[in-house]
Amino acid sequence: MNTISKKTSDTAVFLQKKAVVAFLACFCCFLWGSAFPSIKIGYRLFQIDSADTGSQLLFAGCRFTLAGVLVILTGSLLQRRFLIPARESIPRIIKLGMVQTVLQYLLFYIGLAHASGITSSIVEASNVFFAILVASCLFHLEPLGSRKLTGCLIGFLGVVLINVAGESLTFHMSPEGEGCILLSALSYAFSSVMIKRYSQLENPVTLSGFQFMSGGIILSVIGACMGGRVHASGWMPLLLLLYLAFISATAYTIWGILLKYNPVGNVSIYGFMNPVCGVILSALFLNEKKSFQFSTVIALILVCLGIWIVNREKPEK
Repeated sequence: MNTISKKTSDTAVFLQKKAVVAFLACFCCFLWGSAFPSIKIGYRLFQIDSADTGSQLLFAGCRFTLAGVLVILTGSLLQRRFLIPARESIPRIIKLGMVQTVLQYLLFYIGLAHASGITSSIVEASNVFFAILVASCLFHLEPLGSRKLTGCLIGFLGVVLINVAGESLTFHMSPEGEGCILLSALSYAFSSVMIKRYSQLENPVTLSGFQFMSGGIILSVIGACMGGRVHASGWMPLLLLLYLAFISATAYTIWGILLKYNPVGNVSIYGFMNPVCGVILSALFLNEKKSFQFSTVIALILVCLGIWIVNREKPEK
């Protein structure tokens, strides 16, 4: 027991180091940032129209079901035992799967089909702001603090700025596009708090794998019932689907482990790196370079400044 306790303690100390958190969180954000152009490319390869919600949900369901299988198999191999959740954890897994996978990505996939990859990546960054507010103000898991609030506000200003077009300073927020992505971000905020709580009672790898699988199956059923179809020709679509599953399996599992050992705010603030990666990769792979304007550069500076302000904050009492 002493050896197990020491291993657990050493793991906690290692995963609470700022450099480790920064590296792992930024790696997750790079993967998530690459999801924006990958999903857009996936729509083309699987012949999914932007108005075909059923096929989009079926596509998402296939991705997350596969992600769940990857997490469970990989985790089982690494731990040399088959990962099976405790009976009392099953209701938690289902609830988390509904909020994290079904609701969040149902809204996200619909929104992404009606918004540019660059705009989507920036608006989705509002999940950082929401996650910290939900954890601090609604569930009282940690103090908010003036610097944390300032960092969030500055980062969120970048989210708003990217939706301001041209000299007219007109704010664009369509209900079916950016509006759905914003609601998706709010769903993410609640799922972050759920992960923080549930990971104290269940292995976060097990939690991640089974919530993805349950949520992915539900999304697939919803999409199929709506008449959704996916058409794959050749290996390229399947390889892309595998990569999207890898993104979810790897990034979400690492993120869940970081949330287990660190305050929600200290981890979630790195989510502002998502638009940095999303903007660059969308501009490169989706030919959305016209959207990469001076306001985009300022927005990216603001979100990076928000990260820096929160990271230099001293521990709050």
